[in-house]
Amino acid sequence: MTVNTVTIELPRPLYVRLETLAKEERTDLIDLLSRLATSAAEPRPRSKPSTLAFQRILDRATDLGVSDLAEQHDHYLYGVEKQ
Repeated sequence: MTVNTVTIELPRPLYVRLETLAKEERTDLIDLLSRLATSAAEPRPRSKPSTLAFQRILDRATDLGVSDLAEQHDHYLYGVEKQ
């Protein structure tokens, strides 16, 4: 069996985080990286783009306390007198 060796340079803070995670999981860094690479390569179920976009809108939604915003949007956006 042939084993290829690859050298990857990681930023020091990332390397320290990975080492810490490996110690917490009581494994070595190679096993941890192998597991992470394998899980990253697995296909994940994706939500519909419209669902994700709508969820982002809901996450940012703010109650302005205005009950007539839809009817009087020109007033609130541009300062036009209410109709």
